[in-house]
Amino acid sequence: MKKLLISLTLLVFCVTGFTQTPEEMKAWQDNMTPGKYHKWLAAMNGEWNATVKMWMDPSQPPSESKATTTNEMIMNGLYQRSSHNGEMMGMPFMGESITGYDNAKKEFIATWIDNFGSSIMLMKGQLDEKTNTLTLEGSMLDPASGQDMQVKEVFTVLSETSHKFEMFIVMGDQEMKSMEIVYTKK
Repeated sequence: MKKLLISLTLLVFCVTGFTQTPEEMKAWQDNMTPGKYHKWLAAMNGEWNATVKMWMDPSQPPSESKATTTNEMIMNGLYQRSSHNGEMMGMPFMGESITGYDNAKKEFIATWIDNFGSSIMLMKGQLDEKTNTLTLEGSMLDPASGQDMQVKEVFTVLSETSHKFEMFIVMGDQEMKSMEIVYTKK
């Protein structure tokens, strides 16, 4: 598969008249080769049960629901697709994320889409290997105001069969926890 991708890449550059040095070709090869952070993501592949807590008002108790998630590595192991199914506010909920590690930029990048909106959330961040915690920051649209709002996600691996996801709305130097999901492997 790698040889086919390299051949196609070389063909494109040859046809367009663009030539690359061996160092540039190595950079392309390094960028398309899964590494240790892709393996870290792959460790979460499989079927998961989820307990979801959501805070619509921080002064009130969270609503709770159950969900399921399926994680799988795609694109030669460069990205993890997570498909989520559950219920939110009494309605069926479906969401999907694509998370990868950008070898060239040296950062994790994640997107999120769901059936509760037409916007795409984009997050970037780093893994703290000592605590096994991935922290992503980015923005999402607030449909009520039409403005982007800053968000932070914290993903902590608790064990081989459990991990926790937390989402925070960031307002200046204040963070409000809006969601917590605890995953257990099926």
